[in-house]
This record gives sequence, C-alpha cells and structure tokens, in this order.
Amino acid sequence: MTIATALKLIQKNELILPAIQREYVWKPSQVIKIFDSVLRGYPVGSFLSWKVLPETVGAFKFYGFMRDYSGYDKKHNPVVDIPTDREVIAVLDGQQRLTSLNIGLRGTYAYRNPRAWANKAWSYPERRLYLNLLGEAPENEAGLKYHLSFLTKEQIEQAADDDTKKWFPISDIFEAGEAFQMAQIPVKYGVGNEAKAVEMISLLWQEVHHNQSLHFYEETDQDIERVLDIFVRVNSGGTVLSYSDLLMSIATAQWKEKDARAAVHDLVDALNTTGQGFDFSQDTVLKSGLVLADVGDVGFKVKNFTTANMATLESKWDEISTSLRIAAELLADFGLSGGTLTADSVLIPVAYYVHRRGLPPTYRVSDKKHDREDRAALRSWVLRSLIARGVWGSGLDTLLRDLREIIRLEGEDKFPLASIERAMARRGKSLDVNDALIEDILGLSYGGGRTWAVLATLFDHVDTRMQYHVDHIFPKAQLDPRALRALKNGDGTRRLSNAAVDDLVGKRDLLPNLELLPGPENVGKSDAAPDTWVVDHYPGADEYAAFLKANALPPTLPHDVDGFLAFYDSRRDSLVARIKDKLQTQSGVASVAALPVDIDAELGEGDLED
Repeated sequence: MTIATALKLIQKNELILPAIQREYVWKPSQVIKIFDSVLRGYPVGSFLSWKVLPETVGAFKFYGFMRDYSGYDKKHNPVVDIPTDREVIAVLDGQQRLTSLNIGLRGTYAYRNPRAWANKAWSYPERRLYLNLLGEAPENEAGLKYHLSFLTKEQIEQAADDDTKKWFPISDIFEAGEAFQMAQIPVKYGVGNEAKAVEMISLLWQEVHHNQSLHFYEETDQDIERVLDIFVRVNSGGTVLSYSDLLMSIATAQWKEKDARAAVHDLVDALNTTGQGFDFSQDTVLKSGLVLADVGDVGFKVKNFTTANMATLESKWDEISTSLRIAAELLADFGLSGGTLTADSVLIPVAYYVHRRGLPPTYRVSDKKHDREDRAALRSWVLRSLIARGVWGSGLDTLLRDLREIIRLEGEDKFPLASIERAMARRGKSLDVNDALIEDILGLSYGGGRTWAVLATLFDHVDTRMQYHVDHIFPKAQLDPRALRALKNGDGTRRLSNAAVDDLVGKRDLLPNLELLPGPENVGKSDAAPDTWVVDHYPGADEYAAFLKANALPPTLPHDVDGFLAFYDSRRDSLVARIKDKLQTQSGVASVAALPVDIDAELGEGDLED
C-alpha cells in the first residue's frame, strides 16, 4: 500500500497496535532519516501485521499510533476501543517506522530544548517536520541528502528573511491527496519558478500518494501463543524485546478491573517524580510486581505469565503500588536519585520489606527508637550494596528470591540485616570489606554514582534528607593542568614537571579529595582554599575540630598546591580506617565463590543489569 493509505487506516483506527508492542522510542534524527529515505526512493522495510477477527478483538487491548508526541506529557499511546463486530489490522513489526511517518506527515514532535529544565512544559516546544525547498542538507556524517528539520513556529518566523531557505511543512503533502492539489503547492510557497523545489514537492507527493512502497506480510492465526512467538522472532533482530513487554501485553488482556498498561505507566511516572527524580523503568516495576505478589519464579519468561499469576498481580496491585512508592521515598530519604542510584533493582527488596511489614508512609519520619534504628540498618544495607561491585548484576532473579524469602521469614518486626548479608555472601555477593574493595572505593572519582553512596555511608553527620553536593576539598581550579604548568620558580623556570602535573591532576577528582557539603555551603565555598574556608566558616576551636573529625580531615589543611599531596595521603589513610569501620558487615560469613548457575537461568536474569 502507499504511505498515505497506511496513514488513513491509522487515522480511522483500522491499523492499530496490540498491547504487546512497546511504546514509541525513535528520536527526531531517526524520523528525519526515514523521510530522507522516502524522498530518495529507498525502501523503508517490510511490515508484519496481524488480522484480528471480530471473535478475537474482545480478548485483547489495542492502542492507537502516536500522532503528536511530547517528551514532557505525551509519551503514551492512546487506548482504542474496538467494536467487537469488525476485524482490525494490528501491527506486529514496524510500529516505530509507521509512527514516524505519521508524526512527520500528520503531527508534531515536542522534544526538550538543550540544557532546559526537564520538568517544565515550556522546555518542550511543539515542532513540525519541514523540508527546505531551496537546498540540500548541509554536509553531515549521516549521509543525508535532503534538508529536513523539526522546527517551531518561532523558528519558521525567524527564517522568513533567509534567502537560502524556504521551509515547507511536510504535512501539506499528506493533505494534497489529488495531483491538482499538489500542483498548487509551489505557487502557495512562492517557488513555482524554482525547478529544484518543484521537483522535490512532486517527488515527495509521488512517494506518499502514488508509489505502493509499504509491503505488509499478514498473519491470520488467532492463537496468541503463535502471535507472541512471531513477535519475539521478528523483534529480536532490532531492539531486543524485553519480556516485560510480553508480560504487559498478557496482563493487559487478562486484568479484569484495571488497565494494566495504564497502571504500570502511571506508577513508573509517579516513582520517577519522587524526591529529586529517578529513572525507574517498566521492567523494574514489573519485576517488583512479580516479587511482591509472591510469584514463585520472578523471571521474565512467558511460562510465568499464567492467568493465575496475572490475577494475583491485579488483586494486589494497589498494595504493591503503595509499597513501591514508599520504597522510592525511602531511597530519596537516603539521598539517592536518578544520578546516584547505580542499580534500580535495589528498590525491589526495599519495597518487599515495606510490603511485608505493611509500613505506612509515617515510617519514614517516625522518631521512635526502633524505627530510627531500623531505618539506619536499611539505609546502611542499601548504600553498601550499591558500593560493592556486581551485587545487582548477573544472577539477579536468584538473589531477589533469596532476599524475599529471608524478609518473608524474618522481616516481620525489623529489617533482617545479618541474615540478608549471610545469604548474599553465600551467593558470592558479599558486602565484606577486603583490600580489593578498599582500593576500588578509594579509586572512585567525582561524578560517579557510587561515589555519592560511599560518602553518604562513611559520614554519619550527612542528613540524606537534605540536598548535599559532592565537593572538592582542595579546589579543582587550583589543580587545573594549564594552571599547574604555568607555575614558575623565582628564576622563571617551571616549578612542576609534566609527571608531577599528571600526578596532581590524577588525584584531584579521587575520593580522598572529596566530601559532602550542604548545597548552600558548597555554592558559597566556591574555589576557596580549604584552610581559610574552614576557619572562616567554623571560627570556634570546638567547631573547627568537630568539622575536621566529622569529615575525617587531617589537622592541617592545605592552602596551596604545595600542601596538596601531603593532605591527600593523610586523608587517604583516614578513609581506609573509616571504610573498615563503617562498611563492616554483620553476617559473620566470609565471602565465598559464586554458586554455579544454570545457563538458562543466567540468560534469563540479565534484564536489569546494574
């Protein structure tokens, strides 16, 4: 069929998407590439469709194609109610391409302006796809021939006086269904005497309305298992299909009272707006659902998505959602966010513990001694599990089942820290402090997610419910390579060799030169030398000594580059002692080699790498 025919079927909800499909993920650059291919007469690939007969339509949920996409508030496909007295065509393979054609020819794409606020609507202006009728694409590595761009209304107005550009909205081609309508376009845009412009308009019209360039292969079998198998096979060649998408589709079809897709998406959005914001995925939420619903096997495998399991998940969904929200709030209280949470999977056992005890939101702020100590134990375990490498990687499903069983048996009154650590050690995921871990921790650098977790764990005075910044104790500006090479002796010769400069710069961003400071203090500190800043900020002798002790700082702080290396070595030694003290486990079990894992289980547990 032609592109226009396909888009008209989409317009009438006769070409739709089964719930098995993931959502739209293409970037604007990918949309531009497909339209460049269309203009050049290149094939845009074949499509696989499923003819859904009336007797099958009512058994599943279906969604419409995106037309107006916004990275701010329009990421989810609209639900489509299909009458059960007619058949429809559901797209199994080709959703991203068809959606891109639909957006370019009929709709808009609102993506975030560079460096703009992610949580502000005005950061995502509405853009339409335009073609420059007066020239080809600027030189580019993508090999694009035609000059296509997503532009706002304001950008079009600003370009009105540019003699090198005549921006033509691609959507006008879709509206010009007849040849005579196409012939009027060059006149409308004042390019009737520009042969190249007329040629481009005619070429695009031919590709959209005349050439039958879309090839559909149709599956007519109504057996969902066969359709799922086909879907997995055809998608495995592109973006690897997450089995959570299968779970979503089956849950959507089998839930009786709730729309599973909407419920999961709403929960993901809610979790990700907690605190300073997280980046939890649909996979994490659905894996949490399997764990909290006490489904025996928590792997993303089709055999686990039984009617009984889906019914259990639906019946417990409200409780599960509440527990996950509280768990996310606890992680935010521990100072974590999307930028510092290095493994989303840690949310799952925390949520299961909240679920097991039926903890209310007030648990987060309860001043009872038992609750304070319990939160401290939970916080310590969460942060230390993020510090140790490999805890949340391979073997995740096995670890989650172990943790769930311990919390189920021993987590009725308090977080069973010692038992959990023993179970982790038996799985080769010990949190014990050894020389290798110490060296690994000391090598952490500024900007890393684990760095924040380490500093928050090592220093008791840090109230993670407040906003703390990772700060260079000795200012980064004084250890700039060019500034260091510019230092001179009295006779004009360089003070520092290249090797000395490299040594100083190499240690500048490492853990011994980092601390956590409250946001306002860090901003005020700026590039001040540490010795003068501490004296100015903590003028009293007792205050001064308390600050040094709290942050494991040596008695003498450096004023300039000459004192940095001695300070660095002294702080490093202090951190070694503190790491051994603060990161010690309660398990009493030495680290052991990882237990052998069945290869099928190993392959099935890689969905949530840390």
